[in-house]
This record gives sequence, C-alpha cells and structure tokens, in this order.
Amino acid sequence: MNMSFLQELFSNITQRDALQRKFGNKKRSYDHRDLITACEELLHSDGEAASIVLASRALDIYQSLGDEEKQAFFEVLAKQFSADPDRIDKAYRDYRNDRSNKHLAVLFDVAEPLRQELLRRLNLAQGATYELVKMRQDFLALMKGHKDFESINADFVHLFASWFNRGFLVLKRIDWTTPASILEKIIRYEAVHKIEGWDDLRRRLDNRDRRCFGFFHPAIGDEPLIFVEVALTKGIPNRIQPILADEQYDIDAPELADSAAFFGISNCQVGLRGISFGNFLIKQVVQELKQELPNLKNFVTLSPLPMFRSWLEKTYHPDSGLLTPEAQATLSLLDNPDWAANEELQNRLNEVVRPLAARYLLKEKNSENLPLNPVARFHLGNGAELHRINWLGDVSENGMKQSAGLMVNYLYVLENIERNNEKYTMNGEIVCSPSVRELGKLGRKLFQGELEK
Repeated sequence: MNMSFLQELFSNITQRDALQRKFGNKKRSYDHRDLITACEELLHSDGEAASIVLASRALDIYQSLGDEEKQAFFEVLAKQFSADPDRIDKAYRDYRNDRSNKHLAVLFDVAEPLRQELLRRLNLAQGATYELVKMRQDFLALMKGHKDFESINADFVHLFASWFNRGFLVLKRIDWTTPASILEKIIRYEAVHKIEGWDDLRRRLDNRDRRCFGFFHPAIGDEPLIFVEVALTKGIPNRIQPILADEQYDIDAPELADSAAFFGISNCQVGLRGISFGNFLIKQVVQELKQELPNLKNFVTLSPLPMFRSWLEKTYHPDSGLLTPEAQATLSLLDNPDWAANEELQNRLNEVVRPLAARYLLKEKNSENLPLNPVARFHLGNGAELHRINWLGDVSENGMKQSAGLMVNYLYVLENIERNNEKYTMNGEIVCSPSVRELGKLGRKLFQGELEK
C-alpha cells in the first residue's frame, strides 16, 4: 500500500477539518461587507484546502443576502475589484519599450480585472459552478440602470464561455427512462410550448415520432443547459397544433419519417444568457438522428415569430401612411378577435400579413444590422435557410398574440451551413427559399410609392 498517499490523505482531512472549525462559525445574519471581507480573504489565501473552505464560506454568505445587499456587493465589485489603471500604464510603457513576450504577459496579467480571479477562486468550492451561474442570474436582474455593471457582466461571460466550452458539454437523449429529477426540470424549463403535466411530457418523449436531446455539464449535474424537442414527420410540417395534439401520429414507425422538425428549443439557465449552445446542439442532434434514421432528408424548425404582431401594429399604424389604403384596411381586420374563424377574413389577411412578415424577416434590422427578430437571428446565425412562412401555423392564444398565427420553417442543410453562415456574418445576406423571396416582393407592392421602407 502507498503510505505516502495515505499520509497525504489524512493530512488533507485533518487540515480541512481544522479550517472548517476555524472558519465555519456563522453569524445569524450577514451583509455585503461580510461578503467583501470573505472575498478578500479568499484572494489572499495560499493553500488549496484553505481556499476551498473560504470559497464555500463566501458563497454561503452570498446566498444568505437579500437583493439590496447583493446589489451593494456588485457595486463594490465594479469599483474596487477592477484592474489597476496605474499598473496597466506601467506595464504598457514597459512593453512599448521592450516588446518581449515577458512584458506582454505582464500586461495581460495586470489588465485582467481582479473580479475574474475572484470568480475563479469561488469556483473552487464544491457545486460552485452552478452557484455562480445562479449568481449571474441574480446579477442580470439587478443590472438594469447600472452602467458600471457592464464590466462585471463581461467578466462573467468571459469565464463562462471557457467553463462551458463545447468540449465540456455532454449530449444526452431525454426519454421516459430519464431520471424524474431531470424530467421535472424539462417540464419547468420548456419555454416555447408549455408542457401540461406528466401525460403531456410522456407524449413528447415516449412515442415513436418524438425525440428529445439536451446538453449537460459535468460540473452542474442533472441541470440541463438547453434541450430541443423533435417531431419525426412525413414532409415538412407547417402547423404546431397537430404536433402537440394527443394520440396523433404522422408516421407508423420512425423509419418511415423523412423529416425531423425542431419545434421547441429551450435555454434552461438564465445565468448563462449570452453563452451560445444552440448552434452546437442542433448540429450534433442532426448527426445523431442521421445515424439512427438514415432515411431522414429534411432537418427543419417549426419556429414562432415572437414580437411580430406588436411590431406589425406599431409600424403600420393607420396614421403611418406607409401602406396602400387597401392594405391598411385589410390589416385592420386583425382587430376582429374572431378573424381566424372566418375563412374570408383569413384569406384577405393572408394576402397582406405573410408578405409583410417576409419583409420583416428579410429587411428589418436592429442597431447591429442583424435581423430584428431574435429567433431569426439565432437560426440564420447558425447557418440555416429561411425556408417557409406558414399561415395559421400556431392558432393558440399566445401564437395569435405574438405572431399573428404565423410560424416559420428554418431549413438546416448540413453541406450548406458553413456557406450560409459566412454569407450572413460577412455580408449580412439572408439565404432564403424562392417562395420567401417572392413573398418579400409581394410585400414591397403593399407600400405607397416613395414611402416604401
């Protein structure tokens, strides 16, 4: 037996117990000043065992604080735990005089905010990675109106992008045999089409025409990061209600499907907002499905069009004078709450709303010259094609309120993904099908002469 190993083990246990007794006594209540003190002690700690105990203590104190004290803590982080400007100036002068790797390394070191080293040390505690994800969730809720907080957010994003690198993520299929602790989270985190209890969940997971996959991270156990629900169909689906319906099947066996439709992609951790997993998830799920079901030809989404109706009503208000009188009169039919039940009104609105949706997706941009719609940004940025705009694709209350009943198919063709992504990121070009392009041309005809956008 290796006695040195046992001696080291017993030594570590003894040291840890001693440190726990030293630092383990807890006050009845804490404020942000106690947390700052704990963080400073952690930053000045040399031993690994001591650092683990101090990190645990700091996180325990943080979790006991209310929102006001947490905000006060972040305010101190913003001001007192940033990089030292004087040290940066000196390091830059040294590097400017001698552009050696040694001086460059020093410059990099002093330019890093002290907050980043603090977060790394806090991550030493057991279960700390998930606690820090939840800390950022708190932080995002408190960030509004605080310009000084933007630098803290950049530090979180910088570290999380490394800690949640694709190489650390584990893809798992989620089905009815998955542990209940995970299934409960799937119900809770579903963000696109609400899961109505366990029977609905089983319908989505345990039937021949369904698949579900999620990304997990070893450091946070059974907490999913993101998951996608897939329907196996014949042809590309254009409506969500049949997919969500009970006991309705488009295929008799998985091998008969020719299309895989991603109808629900849910990011589960608010604290990881801004860390992209969806691109990797979709591509890997496509590979998994192709291996299982070689007959699959189409990999598409059936996506909502959030914020479209509010944009439509705001942009094309009757007073705007942008649309032809005929188009404006037709658009006013949306004010009738029962328009979707009237075939004549449906047909009239279809001739205006879908073309305007095509214009919206192809032409409306945000301040960064990217598509205004967040779902479009996500899929087009992943290299998908804007394939089809589906009329009355979602007639649920939420679908009518947010998307005027529209749903969108984004098509993923593996051999075209990189090319589409390059066109999108380099030139801002949106790759779309001929049908969508024609809809966009029809939308142009709905504008009044020189007032066309």
